[in-house]
Amino acid sequence: MSQLSERPANPVVGQEIPHESAALHVTGTALYTDDLVGRTHGVLHAYPVRGEHAHATVTRLGVAPALDVPGVVRVLTADDVPGVNDAGVKHDEPLFPTEVMYVGHPVAWVLGETLEQARLGAEAVEVDYAPLPSLIGVTEAIAAGSFQGAQPTVRRGDVDSGFDRAAHVFTGEVEFAGQEHFYLETHASLAQVDEGGQVFVQSSTQHPSETQEIVSHVLGVPAHEVTVQCLRMGGGFGGKEMQPHGYAAIAALGATLTGRPVRLRLNRTQDITMSGKRHGFHAEWRVGFSQDGRLEALDATLTSDGGWSLDLSEPVLARALCHIDNAYWIPDVRVNGRIAKTHKTSQTAFRGFGGPQGMFVIEDILGRCAPLLGIDPLELRSRNFYTEGQHTPYGMLVRHPDRLDATWSQVLAGGDVERRRAEIAEFNATHEHTKRALAMTPVKFGISFNLTAFNQAGALVLVYKDGSVLVNHGGTEMGQGLHTKMLQVAATTLGLPLSKVRLAPTRTDKVPNTSATAASSGADLNGGAVKNACEQIRERLAVVAAGRLGVPAADVRFHDGTVSGLGAGDMGWDELVRIAYFQRVQLSASGYYRTEGLHWDSSTMQGTPFKYFAYGVAATEVEVDGFTGAYRTRRVDIVHDVGDSLSPLIDIGQIEGGFVQGAGWLTLEDLRWDTSDGPRRGRLSTQAASTYKLPSLSEMPEVFNVSLLDKAHEEGAVYGSKAVGEPPLMLAFSVREALREAAAAFGPAGVSVDLASPATPEAVYWAVEQARAAHEHGHVVEGAPGRVPDQPGSEATPMLPNSERIQYGVRSGV
Repeated sequence: MSQLSERPANPVVGQEIPHESAALHVTGTALYTDDLVGRTHGVLHAYPVRGEHAHATVTRLGVAPALDVPGVVRVLTADDVPGVNDAGVKHDEPLFPTEVMYVGHPVAWVLGETLEQARLGAEAVEVDYAPLPSLIGVTEAIAAGSFQGAQPTVRRGDVDSGFDRAAHVFTGEVEFAGQEHFYLETHASLAQVDEGGQVFVQSSTQHPSETQEIVSHVLGVPAHEVTVQCLRMGGGFGGKEMQPHGYAAIAALGATLTGRPVRLRLNRTQDITMSGKRHGFHAEWRVGFSQDGRLEALDATLTSDGGWSLDLSEPVLARALCHIDNAYWIPDVRVNGRIAKTHKTSQTAFRGFGGPQGMFVIEDILGRCAPLLGIDPLELRSRNFYTEGQHTPYGMLVRHPDRLDATWSQVLAGGDVERRRAEIAEFNATHEHTKRALAMTPVKFGISFNLTAFNQAGALVLVYKDGSVLVNHGGTEMGQGLHTKMLQVAATTLGLPLSKVRLAPTRTDKVPNTSATAASSGADLNGGAVKNACEQIRERLAVVAAGRLGVPAADVRFHDGTVSGLGAGDMGWDELVRIAYFQRVQLSASGYYRTEGLHWDSSTMQGTPFKYFAYGVAATEVEVDGFTGAYRTRRVDIVHDVGDSLSPLIDIGQIEGGFVQGAGWLTLEDLRWDTSDGPRRGRLSTQAASTYKLPSLSEMPEVFNVSLLDKAHEEGAVYGSKAVGEPPLMLAFSVREALREAAAAFGPAGVSVDLASPATPEAVYWAVEQARAAHEHGHVVEGAPGRVPDQPGSEATPMLPNSERIQYGVRSGV
């Protein structure tokens, strides 16, 4: 067992403890970025002047009227930027654009004594536009050939040979939607400048170092003149990995020009309409199966809707291509990827980071094809699982595939799946207008950043003369419990009770050059760095203790605040620290960690981009009303692999939350942009919780069982743990597949129905109607069952913009 993964006796890691800020959260005393405004004197407020077209050139910008509004101090424009007028790492996101690229694109910012005065000033700014043609939907962009960034391909074997081998060949097309982050705390920044010109930015950001980088190049100053701090975030989900940088830069620019603190905080409508979303995707695919239902070949093209700029669209697409296989062995594969450029917000990171979109395609294929193959969907999935010694299409060995079988078997047994499916069959036979179904889906998700260089982290651990410990690390806390885990790692490594250890806010002047808290890697990377720093201190103190206890340093043990020597006496931690100080022993350490064993060639899309895979399985039972398409989730059973959990209570909460967020994406959260040719073209229609439905208590399963996989120690990861932030989101495919099967139950046996995404009650209703149409015609629908039944005046066009189409190859035998 490696030193990194080995646990001491009775460690603090693995204990079920509450979130370190839980009491602060529930009492309302936890401070967030915008809470600091009331503690800061003389703050100015920033308000955007927003573009009114999906695509237009700014022909005139008149700011003079705004300066006549009482309370307006300054209007920020491109002329005020001393450095680079760009807020993106790809240099394609002008901070002050001359070409509006989406409805709501800010062209200037007004600074006022109050927020209301700034708002009135923004209304007074005069802007003239020359409208330009716009592309709103991803299919519009495909038809127009509007793409941006790289167009990678993942391939293995010979797909043509694979299809020649296949006994059944199917082709299809699917478009599925993005998702709004809807974190509780909107984007917020507070910037101020000290007497020496140092810029201090408080920001709700997942990536303080990159926020620092963007602010420094906008201001035209070196990075050491900018410090960024993140106290905590009220949710992030990836939406605060790249998007906060420009807002922080606006606040910093305003502070440097006026000499006063500047606060920028978006209201909910601004946040939804100005910030990026999860990428929606369009996919065309062709798949081949053997006679016994084993995958033989897959040929697909995935097109993501990147919005107006690249942001993180390239790595999101790369991860989607690397996860299209999910848990399944496919001998011959060719998957092409491309990024559509549309006139919408620049889509960005979202929990799963392309993995969910890649997995969507293969899970949709299996769900649609299982009835046509005459194979139970559970059997079709498990029959195609990876086995020992097999590699992914991008060349990475799939380690521990037995954990897929273990999680699957545990869900089958613990969820009493076979008995319940028999009961469901009986229920469906006796209920004409209500149907139930139970579906199971697996997850195999790679953990590490796509870009190898990002897989590093630092920490700074300080031990004070009284024995108390302060931990600084590069990760940010957004409610996911990272700080809680880091406290446990530090306490375990130093052999201290949790009460002796405290965490400092994340700051770029304490730990530099950090990676984003993203890719589910926060605990792996920062935990490794914290452990390394603590080990350096412990080794120094062991030498001091050895001299006092009369034993070799190797025989000194640290546990629960006591330092002892094997076969000798012991002493207290506080006493040892005082002795070490007077012996002039360094009581602080800078820790560092880099993930070993990674290699990735983005030009060939081959290598080992991930440290390991996280596995999980979910079984979901639903009930569908045949009159309305309304449904309820009756029960969910999950077994998930988190290795040896650092903090089980935190991990179970992450699994529950990730699953629910995934279910929201797949069933409820329906982003709608106006695609008409009228004056509202390009506007986001779903701008608030009143029009964008989020999961709530009414969508929770009546029974929700979550278990962690036993005996799942992960060699080479901090204390044997595994990441847990993103993988559980994809367990929610079981909800969508259960809804598909329940809708199909309204038709004859063997019917395959399409299900739009998100699978709203409306979408489920049309899937039910497909099944009923098959019943009425007395046969399984063939040809194009994804077409919505003809409606008066519809000319047989799909009723829903996200509806799917499938065509069955002549060799399919159906």
